[in-house]
Amino acid sequence: KMDDDDDIPQLSSHTLAALQEFYLEQQQREGMKTSQGFNQYSIGSIEEDWQLSQFWYSDETALCLAKEAVLAAGKGGRIACVSAPSVYQKLKEQDGEDFSVRILEYDRRFSVYGEEFIFYDYNHPLDLPENLLPHSFDIVIADPPYLSEECLQKTAETIKYLTKGKILLCTGAVMEEQAAKHLGVKMCKFIPKHSRNLANEFRCYVNYASGLD
Repeated sequence: KMDDDDDIPQLSSHTLAALQEFYLEQQQREGMKTSQGFNQYSIGSIEEDWQLSQFWYSDETALCLAKEAVLAAGKGGRIACVSAPSVYQKLKEQDGEDFSVRILEYDRRFSVYGEEFIFYDYNHPLDLPENLLPHSFDIVIADPPYLSEECLQKTAETIKYLTKGKILLCTGAVMEEQAAKHLGVKMCKFIPKHSRNLANEFRCYVNYASGLD
C-alpha cells in the first residue's frame, strides 16, 4: 500500500507558474464570454478551478446524472446539488421540466445563480441558511471535493439533513466502504466520466432503485 502522502499532488514551481498563466487566460476568457452574453447555464461557462479540487464531469455524464435526478425527484421535485456544479448546470439547461434545484457550493462564482446558490463549506456541514428546511429535497446529488473519510463524513451530515431519503453520491471507488458506512449507499454500474481524466477511479452510489444500473 502506498503512503498516504503519495495522494497529495505536489506542484513544482514551474507547474505553478504555468497554472497561474492558465488562470489569467481563463479570467480573460470569462470576461469575454460575459460581455458576449454567453449562456451562463451551459457547462464551461464557469471553468473548473483545480485549486478548489473541482473537476467537471464530461457532458454525457453530467446529462445522465441530471436526468437521473429529475426522474428520482419526480414531478415538482426538489433537487439539491452539493459540490456538483456541472450536474447543476445541466439541470438548468433542462428548460420547462417541472422541478426546482439548489446548488450548495464553496466556489462563490456560482453566486451568479442568485437565490439558487447557497455558499457551502463541508467543514461546517450544518451551517446552512434557515430557509433550507431539513428533509426538504426529494434527492440530493453530492460529490465531496476530497477523497477522505473526514470530507465524506462531514458532507454526509449535510446530505442526511437535506434529503427526504434519496441520495446519489459520486466519489472515488476507494470510498465504497465509507460510503456504505456513512450514507448506506451502494455502488451503481454506471461509470461517471470527467472532462479531464482523473487518476482515481470514480463511481456513483445510490440508496434507491435508480436508472444507473
